[in-house]
Amino acid sequence: MNVTLAVKQYISKMIESSGPGMKVLLMDRETTSIVSVVYTQSEILQKEVYLFERIDSQNRDNMKHLKAICFLRPTKENVEHLIQELRRPKYSVYFIYFSNVISKSEIKALAEADEQEVVAEVQQIITKEYELFDFRKTEVPPLLLILDRSDDAITPLLNQWTYQAMVHELLGLNNNRIDLSRVPGINKDLKEVVLSAENDEFYANNLYLNFGEIGTNIKNLMEDFQKKRPKGQQKLESISDMKAFVDNYPQFKKMSGTVSKHVTVVGELSRLVSERQLMEVSEVEQELACQNDHSNAQQSVRRLLQNPRLSELDAVRLVMLYALRYERHSNSILPALMDELSRRGVSERHRRMVKAVVEYGGKRVRGSDLITPTDAVAITKQFFKGLSGVENVYTQHQPLLHDTLDQLIKGRLKDSQFPYLGPSSLRDR
Repeated sequence: MNVTLAVKQYISKMIESSGPGMKVLLMDRETTSIVSVVYTQSEILQKEVYLFERIDSQNRDNMKHLKAICFLRPTKENVEHLIQELRRPKYSVYFIYFSNVISKSEIKALAEADEQEVVAEVQQIITKEYELFDFRKTEVPPLLLILDRSDDAITPLLNQWTYQAMVHELLGLNNNRIDLSRVPGINKDLKEVVLSAENDEFYANNLYLNFGEIGTNIKNLMEDFQKKRPKGQQKLESISDMKAFVDNYPQFKKMSGTVSKHVTVVGELSRLVSERQLMEVSEVEQELACQNDHSNAQQSVRRLLQNPRLSELDAVRLVMLYALRYERHSNSILPALMDELSRRGVSERHRRMVKAVVEYGGKRVRGSDLITPTDAVAITKQFFKGLSGVENVYTQHQPLLHDTLDQLIKGRLKDSQFPYLGPSSLRDR
């Protein structure tokens, strides 16, 4: 299911249940983040919500012409804030929605505090909207697959090359917002940008495309605009050309702030990829994850660790991948790599992560054949994969989940790894 859409629908129901009229949305720190992710301010204004307040704010004014919609977690602190609010109500009526179950004693405390009888409704969203946990009715019952993250500790360590993943990994995305204030020469209007697939068509269409395709798509959009200009057309051969074009044509910014935003984001991603030499790093990561050539792998890792431009995080992740991949190799050079991390000045905290990842997802813990397949089919697939090569050396690796789901669909999951509980008819379908 689409969780973002589901939460948006729940919030819409809260607002609509209060009826027509001007409203204030009263939230806590966490529910403020939830609402900001699923709704833009302009969207929620259209639903007659004109004010947004925190329940713990001490400086709110009395506004008896507003209805209050309270969306809160059922914590002791929030309940206490709400009790104080009801004893001295600032709004005409209160519609209270908790994000989870609240105890009967706390309900009683709220009722006792409501001496002025301003509470119109109290609901628990999770218990009320029970269909959240209902699968749609089908002829064949659904099957629940329970996984253990430690079965595949390799996938989270790899650099990713799709747009959304790169934004998360290299820039950080918090409540759909990216902080670009530290980007060299950043325009003041772009120090913080919002990326939301709900409200940004370009982002929605390019979420899962690789880095090269994104740059091409932005270039195509800008060239389409340039065609409308009879003269002064300039070539767009690089990310820097695109950024210069945006800076030189204010009306383009006005017409397409979305493209300006993405040119800036892709430009910063491009700078970081170059600065941290991530293409070279990623190639070695993929070699460690997908190939079985210890001699070449240990040379590649050593060479990168001696590169002063390699970041501490990338250096540690390479050694972690090596440790997982060649954990029991007779000629393992892990001690030497750990010494190299020390010489580079890598913090003790990060060095300890190498041992920790092996303890968490090493051979002793894993239930799967993550590194060295033992069945004939898997060995044959790996052999032919190595022979045929790949179109993109940076995306060779496929998560273990891909093969697990494939085996599940074909009814070939091993009982020893995935014990089954349920009707035999479902298993054999």
